[in-house]
Amino acid sequence: MKAIIPAAGLGTRFLPATKAVPKELLPVLDKPAIQYVVEEALAAGADEVVIVSNREKQAIVEHFSPNDALVSHLQAAGKPVYAEAVRHAGALPVSFVEQLEPKGLGHAVYCAAPVVLGLDAGVSSDSAPASASASATTAAPVVPVASVSATAPESFYVLLGDVIVPGNNMLPRMLAISREHGNASVIAVLRVPIEEVSRFGVIAGEALSEEVWRVSALVEKPPIEEAPSDLVVFGRYLLSPRIMELLAHTEPGAGGEIQLTDALVELLATEELYALIIDPTSGFDVGTIENWLATNNRLSRTAP
Repeated sequence: MKAIIPAAGLGTRFLPATKAVPKELLPVLDKPAIQYVVEEALAAGADEVVIVSNREKQAIVEHFSPNDALVSHLQAAGKPVYAEAVRHAGALPVSFVEQLEPKGLGHAVYCAAPVVLGLDAGVSSDSAPASASASATTAAPVVPVASVSATAPESFYVLLGDVIVPGNNMLPRMLAISREHGNASVIAVLRVPIEEVSRFGVIAGEALSEEVWRVSALVEKPPIEEAPSDLVVFGRYLLSPRIMELLAHTEPGAGGEIQLTDALVELLATEELYALIIDPTSGFDVGTIENWLATNNRLSRTAP
């Protein structure tokens, strides 16, 4: 199973710090936020993590690349813990694709289609999959719909890079729900105050239990008075491979961008979609300065 982490955003909320340092590399305690996300995906059974980035974020590639010289230096300096931390980050099974233009979350996910779907044929050479090496980067693909349709691999994870789940317990629960319902797609959702729903994708549906809903509709950033519920998409997805076929022709939606939510709406016409209602303390949004600071403060109180 593959996992996709979209990480091509500009990080404008953190400027000027993110002028030189990608937002995803800002530390949460002792490691970059994106490393938590990579390790979460691997802990949930992903065998490769595909980071969708842009050419300005070479530092992320460097973080996940081996650095034998630094490891040797730290070992010689009597700092084995730091040496192991550097070695570990460079050994994680991460590859990269490049999103050439900021066209939205749906487009970013679609950029990883060749790697996730294993399309070794029928795709032009400029969109060939990246290798498992962290140093490999490929341009955003143009994947023929026929190739996507003809290749039906397993589902894949999508993890937003500005959300961390230190306990690594969310994706396994989503996978269990998927298997309970014929390998259906599953998204994580969170209850928020109704005045905040216009900031998120919001679901409609029916409750099957205290923590699981069958989704009947989604709407991206609705006005408060039009929101179908107070359950908003949290940033964790387990998706059917058919979503790549749908993204191949999804038109720009809210904000003029290609929205993953719109492809999920279309998916509902042929497949079921379920939602896991998460505990608000199980994950942390680190996408704003305030939330990033709050997350560091909170985790520092529970760190060993």
